[in-house]
Amino acid sequence: MLLMDLDTLPPEDRVDAFHHAMNDASVPNDIVHESPESGIRARFETWRVGGLDLFDVRSTGFEVRRTAKHVRWHRDRPVVSVSLQTSGTHRAENAGERYVLGPDDIGVFHELTPRRYGWAGDGASWAVTIDMEHLGVPVDTVVQASVRLRASPLHDLVLAHLRSLRRDPGLLEADPGAAALGNATTDLVRALLTSAAHPADDRRVRAAMDDSLAHRILAYTRRHLTEPDLTPDRIARAHCISKRQLYTTLGQAGIRLEQWVISERLEAACRLLASPQNAGLPVSAVAARSGFTSPSHFTRRFRDAYGTTPREWRRHRNQGTPRPGPAAPPHPIPIPIP
Repeated sequence: MLLMDLDTLPPEDRVDAFHHAMNDASVPNDIVHESPESGIRARFETWRVGGLDLFDVRSTGFEVRRTAKHVRWHRDRPVVSVSLQTSGTHRAENAGERYVLGPDDIGVFHELTPRRYGWAGDGASWAVTIDMEHLGVPVDTVVQASVRLRASPLHDLVLAHLRSLRRDPGLLEADPGAAALGNATTDLVRALLTSAAHPADDRRVRAAMDDSLAHRILAYTRRHLTEPDLTPDRIARAHCISKRQLYTTLGQAGIRLEQWVISERLEAACRLLASPQNAGLPVSAVAARSGFTSPSHFTRRFRDAYGTTPREWRRHRNQGTPRPGPAAPPHPIPIPIP
């Protein structure tokens, strides 16, 4: 949903509108624009996925300054924001440290802590906000973790998961698995923060890692989905568990690993077949890029799932004619856990 587009407003109204949008969505802030005299631009969009609020902010340069005085005006249910800098370089000051966030970093800010953040020039940020009560992590843990997230072995995994949420949030918003996705995302963020803030042998870290094991297994599996050597043994070793424990953990979540992997690979293949950029890609190459070692096995699995061959599916889609199988490329919701 579009919250605000300053291009639709007269230049003289844009500063006030920007401040209203930023302060209405959170606690009060002081906001300084880089070049207000030359006109500011901003576009805010939001989606609700399960219990999460997702935001996309694109704007000219600004800095938000949140002081201890501002924090005292927090809402009844404060949030933690987890963000990706999708364009430009994010400059932040948090927990007494100054740092920058680029495209491969995760930014975490607790609503109940003073901080500064923003960027110079045109930039964009994409964020997930999680209810502090639902996250269940103390303020000091979030603050400690915010400046040392890369100390956690989960950083890259959570980064990949957040990027997957950003691909098509509107579709995720309407997906029947949205509530499960919200819970899975919260569990992963909780484990990231806890493991970044405390030693690996801390009981809180062990508990958070145990609680997020199924989500981490599926996130790892999706990350390596197109690799033909992705086996249950490899997945189990990556998580320091036995293959039996792997199957038990996923079984308790209602997931049959081999079936889930085949389904995910077929959905990846559908996206390749539907992509205009890959219109000339042979079906055998689609199979290989989707993680199938045998084109014939891929075709058989595809026909079993969709009632048509990959070649026929692509031809009907390109011609815009009715066809058997899914009406559009399947869009898997990331890490679905019942």
